[in-house]
Amino acid sequence: MKLKKVAMGITVVMASSLLLVGCGSSDDSSKDKKSTDTKQTETKKTAKTDGTMTDGTYKLEEKNFDDKGWKGFMSIEVKDGKITKANYDYKNKDGKLKSEDADYEKAMKAKVGTGPQEYLKQLSDSLVKNQAAASVEVVSGATHSSDAFINYANQLIQAAQKADTTTISINNLAKMEDGTYKLEEQNYAHGYRVVFSMDVKDGKITKSDYNYVDKDGKLKSDDADYEKNMKAKSGTGPKEYIPALNKSLVEKQDVAAVDTVSGATNSSNQFKIYAAQLQNAAQNGNTDTIKVYNLVEAE
Repeated sequence: MKLKKVAMGITVVMASSLLLVGCGSSDDSSKDKKSTDTKQTETKKTAKTDGTMTDGTYKLEEKNFDDKGWKGFMSIEVKDGKITKANYDYKNKDGKLKSEDADYEKAMKAKVGTGPQEYLKQLSDSLVKNQAAASVEVVSGATHSSDAFINYANQLIQAAQKADTTTISINNLAKMEDGTYKLEEQNYAHGYRVVFSMDVKDGKITKSDYNYVDKDGKLKSDDADYEKNMKAKSGTGPKEYIPALNKSLVEKQDVAAVDTVSGATNSSNQFKIYAAQLQNAAQNGNTDTIKVYNLVEAE
């Protein structure tokens, strides 16, 4: 049986069944309301479940300014099912862009060898080139921003897969609200799809349950044949790396600090991206299950 691969609409600062805020006019006239309702209906009609992206512009914004006075925003443009443009930047309360701040550029570049003028463009170009968030190259010296970009790119790709042009709102810096937060891939690859739940209590992650399930409900971590074959090839299998990732998230309480498991790099990266999305959901207190219409391509 030919293998399949997942081009994750991943889709690491932190991912969500996010609180969405409407974009467009706030005019309350019945004419505009009717127009808005029509657009929403059209969006539902064009929504897909096969993981392919619908043409359009998809946007995301952070709600809160950080301790240096910046908050991030991002958009991607999709045409003919491909990302043709990505724009990631930060703005301050005056609307000034970090990429245009000469003083910030000079200070950061002197310290770490890169500045927003360079790394923001590099990240955006990498997404357009690779067409998948998980394949974006982390920029040396800008790891934190790279992690945020990958997380946000994932969520925007998922929005494009669902043809949802509503601006995604990230409640960055907010404390996680108590509850159970869930994410599930809808499509199978290699016979499995990801299921992930995260419990939060007193603002802390108390349990992480990341795994893969087949059509019969069997977990990959219980699949002896898969374990044997993978371990022979890479030195580890789902019986080892899945519990290791879950344990690391609970211990570190920080997606960026989760240890990548040697021999399971792709799964580790996927875990981090989905964990970041769940943390964003927890920051919004949104316990709706996140449905990921992951793209699966046959060889």
